[in-house]
Amino acid sequence: MFSVTVRDHIMIAHSFRGEVFGPAQRLHGATFLVDATFRREQLDEDNIVVDIGLATQELGAVVSELNYRNLDNEPDFAGVNTSTEFLAKVIADRLAERIHKGALGEGARGIAALSVSLHESHVAWASYERAL
Repeated sequence: MFSVTVRDHIMIAHSFRGEVFGPAQRLHGATFLVDATFRREQLDEDNIVVDIGLATQELGAVVSELNYRNLDNEPDFAGVNTSTEFLAKVIADRLAERIHKGALGEGARGIAALSVSLHESHVAWASYERAL
């Protein structure tokens, strides 16, 4: 399986509900390093997994929808604990939608899987992987 990873980052504010979250139940900020990895079994006709420029551009567009936002105030996340794991899935699903619409080029339609990792720090991160 071939893969290409592109990277960006986001800064958000949010709070959680539930005792398991301790002090994170209060409003707090988080900065995430975001890695999106595109996988395919065979390279496309240009011998690439995906156009890195387009992948970077589209990841940037997806994270810009979340960047510098208080997620507690975003209608899409009403009543949801926007955990790192949950946000990784949101970003992956939004990227998958862009792939299906052709935003990453026709060659990207051959991508078999996509994973998104959100790094909270140098020692902790969460990921979500999905088929396309």
